[in-house]
Amino acid sequence: MKYSTPTDCFRHWLHKLALVLAGALVALMACTTQTEQPGKSQALTTPPSEDTKAEQSSNANLPPEAAPPQVLEDMPVSVAPSSRDEIMVTARKHGRTMQENASVLYDAAAGSTFAPHPGQLDHLRMPSEPINRENYAHLDSNPVRLVSEDPVSTFSIDVDTGSYANVRRMLNDGYLPPQDAVRVEELINYFSYEYDVPKNSRTPFSINMEVAQTPWNPDTHLLQVGLKGFEVEAANRPDANLVFLIDVSGSMQDPDKLPLLKNAFRLLTNQLGADDSISMVVYAGATGIILEPTPGNQKARIMNALDQLSAGGRTNGAAGINLAYQMAEQGFKADGINRVILATDGDFNVGTVNFEALVDMVEERRKKGISLTTLGFGTGNYNDHLMEQLADEGNGNYAYIDGLNEARKVLVEELSSTLQTIAKDVKIQVEFNPAVVAEYRLIGYENRMLRREDFNNDKIDAGEIGAGHTVTALYEVSLVGSNSQRIDPLRYGEDKARTLANGERRQDELAFVRLRFKQPDGDVSTLIEQAVHRNEIVNLDSASPELAFAGAVAAFGQALRGGEYLEDFGYEGIRKLAVKGRANDPHGYRGEFISLVDLADSLSVQTNDRVAAR
Repeated sequence: MKYSTPTDCFRHWLHKLALVLAGALVALMACTTQTEQPGKSQALTTPPSEDTKAEQSSNANLPPEAAPPQVLEDMPVSVAPSSRDEIMVTARKHGRTMQENASVLYDAAAGSTFAPHPGQLDHLRMPSEPINRENYAHLDSNPVRLVSEDPVSTFSIDVDTGSYANVRRMLNDGYLPPQDAVRVEELINYFSYEYDVPKNSRTPFSINMEVAQTPWNPDTHLLQVGLKGFEVEAANRPDANLVFLIDVSGSMQDPDKLPLLKNAFRLLTNQLGADDSISMVVYAGATGIILEPTPGNQKARIMNALDQLSAGGRTNGAAGINLAYQMAEQGFKADGINRVILATDGDFNVGTVNFEALVDMVEERRKKGISLTTLGFGTGNYNDHLMEQLADEGNGNYAYIDGLNEARKVLVEELSSTLQTIAKDVKIQVEFNPAVVAEYRLIGYENRMLRREDFNNDKIDAGEIGAGHTVTALYEVSLVGSNSQRIDPLRYGEDKARTLANGERRQDELAFVRLRFKQPDGDVSTLIEQAVHRNEIVNLDSASPELAFAGAVAAFGQALRGGEYLEDFGYEGIRKLAVKGRANDPHGYRGEFISLVDLADSLSVQTNDRVAAR
């Protein structure tokens, strides 16, 4: 036979192979039956029992698809069947199970599209490990930029911490996280830093800046921009109208999902008082209200509602979000906190499942003064991408709960930060002085970048900062004339490095930092400006513990993402830097980070050994 293309040849011989394999399976089943079943003469001379008669009578009334598999009879197999129809006819004589086996094998080998019955493939193969359907957005790391071409960097702040806890979960489970699961700014902002405290809520945060030698490259410098939010004591926190939106679908039945979720909400409930209000909405394939607005001091009633929760069904998350916002509007507190707290694995599979549509839905609801906090739970099917974006568009924050200690951190220790917004639409813009700085690179914040013109546009949404929150951003900068510049100068480009637009030379300034924010109930932004001077640069040994520790976390995040800009700086160097910056660590979070660095170091060695052995 001649073939017009190599593909036709491949298909022809694959078809032949499928027929042979299917025939072999039928023969094998027949041989097995011959050795295991009594002879036909014995079966005919043995009278059936009363139970057997009853069973046969009952089976005669069943539809074909419900009848039990027939006993296989002797089947001569001298020649392999030559077509799918022959295989099916032969197999049909010997029971439905035989027919299914042959059909599945034929279709699978021949590459046909088929829809197996539930459980049809279970006897053919068993998965060697759980299927991982976790979803993370792909983000390329921020590149190095030439100040002469692009002197201004603009981005929105981010107070989410979900990536750090999720990375911790993976490391503790014995494997390195995928690079897309690591958002470096969320690792850095997981930790609090000892920045100056603002004096009052009208200027809701302080700006703290420091410049020191870069730990992984002595020829560059780290510029740290740190914000510290105004702190609000628990007794002075405004009354809260909270809606617990809880996923009770079948995917939430694992111990690290609904059971952990219930314990987390019990911790939160214990922090609320008589002037606070709690509603509870659940969703699976359908949605429902299991707790109407209830004062926070009626803890037995709230706890009882939590105790009744169990997992089952599919996941109509969009319907749950809609109902939760309706409940929040019903109990709206004009001068209080109005927030929906969504707790789920993010695996929406019924109703509105389109990512953009879900984000648009939340974006529309935030205009009514209701914020959205997302709490992520579980593994295997976790949708980090959706959880992070819903919180961003809902003027809220995102945390991943990998254990009860993390639940306590988010919902007890940092409750005011989690619930109470003190400034919204916070944007940072840094203009680098081309007379002093040749190149810069923002570490992290890849999905928070804004256009230059967005900074002065109050219609552009940006991040929120909660009471007492700290936010840290790090730039790696190369000074003019240093040996660390990564981009070659243009042969025919204009030398702008030492020329300013107004002809004035400012050799004493590295950069000029601008910050815009709005009051929680405001629509017009306020501008804050501050220069960073060249004489503020210090050696790494003289850097503060806060810069040292933030630098260690930044290096750790970059290492997990491939370490493109880290030179030869590895986990050992990260550990030493983190130890130097550990300083005041009342809750042990920085000490835990050092342990994670050691763990990642060990896991990376194992991974490299496995790769080398292949």
